[in-house]
Amino acid sequence: MIEELLPDAVVTVEAYGDEDAEAVLYPEEAAVVARAVDKRRREFAAVRLCARRAMEKLGVAAQPLVPGERGAPRWPEGLAGSMTHCDGYCAAALVRAADLASLGIDAEPNAPLPDGVMAAVSLPGEAQRVSRLSQERPDIRWDRLLFSAKESVYKAWFPLTGKWLDFTEADIDLHLDAPGRSGGGFSAALLVPGPQVGARRVGVFEGRWTVEHGLVATAVTVPHG
Repeated sequence: MIEELLPDAVVTVEAYGDEDAEAVLYPEEAAVVARAVDKRRREFAAVRLCARRAMEKLGVAAQPLVPGERGAPRWPEGLAGSMTHCDGYCAAALVRAADLASLGIDAEPNAPLPDGVMAAVSLPGEAQRVSRLSQERPDIRWDRLLFSAKESVYKAWFPLTGKWLDFTEADIDLHLDAPGRSGGGFSAALLVPGPQVGARRVGVFEGRWTVEHGLVATAVTVPHG
């Protein structure tokens, strides 16, 4: 599901349901979730198993992934990546840092956001567009898709800036590829100064989305050029 949203240079590994039976944590990882509830520990381990399998695809030795500032994973030197997990699903995407400046992925259930969340995370223009899209395709939970896109934008933003990005500091415009399809793209116009990537300052992040298996998934990539 995630693979179809990303360029060929990115390797992805995903798992559904209880495919985390062999997920084992390194001691330094286990210490991070030692006091967490069982569900949190299992998700933490399962998504790291996906990440280590992705490392192996790139010829990189499996190693611990300890959260750094704001929970962002500390990737091995020379790699950029992102992870996501929700009920029944987890995924990791990795790329050589020479191929992409940054990326972010997110998956969520294709279900309504809890009461009050949409108002807290959306701009007026976004809410209007979501309302219009919901009338066209009520089978897609556009409020949840907007939330997921903002999560992917943040995950791509943070490694480039080391700064927080509020939900209301990126204006996201979602679109369908074609009528009847359950996938498309989106642009995220940054409402604060964007990151410097090489010789350019990035003002817009571009992404892709899909709806499959009862989930919405989004991905953002930031190229060097």
